[in-house]
Amino acid sequence: MQGLERIVLAHPFFAGLGDKFGQAISGCARNLRFAAGDYLFREGEAANEFYLIRHGAVALEIHAPGRAPIVIASLGEGDILDASWLVPPYRWSFDARAIDLVRALGVDAKCLRDKCEADHDLGYELMKRFVGAMGERLRAARMQALDLYGKRG
Repeated sequence: MQGLERIVLAHPFFAGLGDKFGQAISGCARNLRFAAGDYLFREGEAANEFYLIRHGAVALEIHAPGRAPIVIASLGEGDILDASWLVPPYRWSFDARAIDLVRALGVDAKCLRDKCEADHDLGYELMKRFVGAMGERLRAARMQALDLYGKRG
């Protein structure tokens, strides 16, 4: 097993995926490093890559005119950024900023979409994983909103 394939298959998001799919994904992957304060991506940019966080923390932020950025989630080791690469129009809907040193795998979105199109079993397996992860993220955002707005006196 090659280095990137081993890293892909060791990531919790891809647990139990299997060597065949690990090879397909790792063929689109590269190691990346972001310093504290660096943006992995910005809202509205093309979602040409998705990220598997291996080390460090990333803040997902939204912007409102005249206000400081609002952190909607903090993600860390074992988390993924995000499903915007998977569905048209392939644009990020928020910013992702490194809170501290971040090491991540970047996966080329077009490369992986093409592989999913050619191998529907791979596409279905990834879709199940991403839908599950985005569902968890939505539930966490809901709880955060309840904490923020549910305390009325």
